[in-house]
Amino acid sequence: MSTAVMDTVRYSSDGQLLDIHRAAAPDAPTVLLWHGRGPAERDVLGALAAEVARLGATVIVPDWHPDAEDGGRPQLAASLRFTWDFVRDPAEVVLVGWSLGGRAAMATALRPDPPEGWRPAAVVGISARYNQPEPLLGLPSPMDVCDSAPPLPIHLVHGTEDTVCDFANAGEFQRVLAASGRKAPLTELTTDHPGAVMAEYSPEWGRCRPAHSGSAHREGLRTARVIAQAAGLPTQKARATK
Repeated sequence: MSTAVMDTVRYSSDGQLLDIHRAAAPDAPTVLLWHGRGPAERDVLGALAAEVARLGATVIVPDWHPDAEDGGRPQLAASLRFTWDFVRDPAEVVLVGWSLGGRAAMATALRPDPPEGWRPAAVVGISARYNQPEPLLGLPSPMDVCDSAPPLPIHLVHGTEDTVCDFANAGEFQRVLAASGRKAPLTELTTDHPGAVMAEYSPEWGRCRPAHSGSAHREGLRTARVIAQAAGLPTQKARATK
């Protein structure tokens, strides 16, 4: 298992930061990982990103501000441009998102008019709602673009105990994709909303924080393996429903 090294850099004109969790291999695949609705919460995904890096992929985790008047759309776009410049081949980037970031990632990957004609090598949605558009982000509902979805690998991960984004929504999205001829394995985790990304809610902090032990850590390891598999890395497969 590789040892990850983290760098933090500014990536946008308004001073937003991102973390780069570097895999040991210089030719490692690259994952762009978007956090959810909480503003500037790249730290919440730190344990998950570090685990994916240890499995062999370099992971870029930007801060962004869904609470801004523009919904954070310029920051997501800037994180894409940074990642395209960071890698040798932008077509090899895997796009991953959690919660609101998961819906944004899925809609970005499947939209009929992709940004600058770019498609990711694969997309992973974690604990997201896929049946709603995001007007401030200017993105359609992922379910509304299934019929025109490109032939790229799609992976879904969701906790069965999620009370923020109901697990049933992931199953519905999987069925809609299947009806459009797109297979999307769904990995069921025995955990809640933050547990799917190796995090837990902290009453003391009033927000989520990385989990380094317990069920959230254990189930988050399965999410890390799904992301690594989407990036083409050999790992023990997590159980998924077809």
